[in-house]
Amino acid sequence: MTVHPAERTGTEPLDTGRTAGPADAILERQRARESSARTYARSFPIVPARAQGMTIEGANGRRYLDCLSGAGTLALGHNHPVVTEALRRTLGSGAPLHVLDLATPEKDAFTDALFATLPSGFADRARVHFCGPAGTDAVEAAFKLMQTATGRRGLAAFTGAYHGMTAGALAASGGVTTKQPVPGIAADVTRLPYPYSYRCPFGVGGERGARLSSVYTERLLDDPNGGVVPPAAMILEAVQGEGGAVPAPDAWLRDMRRITSERDIPLIVDEVQTGVGRTGAFWAVEHSGIVPDAMVMSKAIGGGLPLAVLVYHEDYDGWLPGAHTGTFRGNTLAMASGTATLRHVVEEGLTDRAAVVGARMTERLNALRGALPAIGDVRGRGLMIGVELVDPEAEPDSCGARPAAPQVAVQVRAACLERGLIVELGGRYDSTVRLLPPLVITDEEAEAVLDRLADAIAAVTAPQGRGVRA
Repeated sequence: MTVHPAERTGTEPLDTGRTAGPADAILERQRARESSARTYARSFPIVPARAQGMTIEGANGRRYLDCLSGAGTLALGHNHPVVTEALRRTLGSGAPLHVLDLATPEKDAFTDALFATLPSGFADRARVHFCGPAGTDAVEAAFKLMQTATGRRGLAAFTGAYHGMTAGALAASGGVTTKQPVPGIAADVTRLPYPYSYRCPFGVGGERGARLSSVYTERLLDDPNGGVVPPAAMILEAVQGEGGAVPAPDAWLRDMRRITSERDIPLIVDEVQTGVGRTGAFWAVEHSGIVPDAMVMSKAIGGGLPLAVLVYHEDYDGWLPGAHTGTFRGNTLAMASGTATLRHVVEEGLTDRAAVVGARMTERLNALRGALPAIGDVRGRGLMIGVELVDPEAEPDSCGARPAAPQVAVQVRAACLERGLIVELGGRYDSTVRLLPPLVITDEEAEAVLDRLADAIAAVTAPQGRGVRA
């Protein structure tokens, strides 16, 4: 495999004598022609040619278990029969593929299927806005909606958050690197501490750390000299995805709902990655029982095709026509595949399946910590799991956390790819291995994922060893 020296990051899989072929030429053209901002292509220098379920087959014939699932987009995995049949049926019907925001039978069916999944007490007074086909546009729509409704400008957001890459969504996100080149990008955002027990912002962890976050938030918003102008909205993730699969405690989420309600601050919950059963509930807010004022949805709701919506309480529906538009907000095929996906997840009980398999995988990963001390923390909810890698020789901090090991994480990701497993990194310093398998993962596939991951960690951290099986 030919790799430009400037791009040799240590993530390329070992080439065991394979001669150059068509895939190598495709990769070479990609490096020559595509933007330097590409990410996954750097981490996974493969050329997927076919895919089914959880398996991707490269152009060279090698197969991989896909534990990335399009960053959580593929709830049913690749080319699930209910999705492909919905697409064939829609194409064969002669339905218009693009009609802006006009009503169609496909949109009506999708809206019915979506509203049927919404938390109790939300659907009966909800409105839906179809956005441009990415979660970040739905986040922008949510901000504009609440700014219009409240007449305020600022936002309250959290450390570790990720909401997208457009201006407003980026401002609300926690990552510093992508914001540094953009002057003033977060001027109107009040940053609040997210409860992250392993690396607690207050240095105490656990329930006490979450409680301190709630108290800090409440007192800061009420302090006349605290410097915070009442915001137009608060946005949060019930489980931070790109932030490293960090779940918020249910009690803390209930605190945020109470705090915002008492101060007439609309609460927006970003369910772009957590939605459609991934966390073991259809929507992650259901674990805590809260009902937000708005929910941002994308990724899995389109069944693998681009689709994003904003669902909100009708009391906030103060927009004028054209207040938030987008040419590709009427994707008929995405609505058809999305409807099929939403219904299949419900009918097959895949939400409960995600809870059971996710708990089993998390339990087994925790059991590996003794044999693999580079595993500092295992966390998540359902099939949204994070394995944070650390330096086991370093001194722990006040919460028992050891320093992150980003270089080890990069090597583990590459070692997983060598073993036929696709995983991606996230969290602080990109030191957390993230597992986002499809909800249809089999028991055998779950075991294979854990075996390959454990062996990769063992090989990287103790090369002389024979590996450890999960």
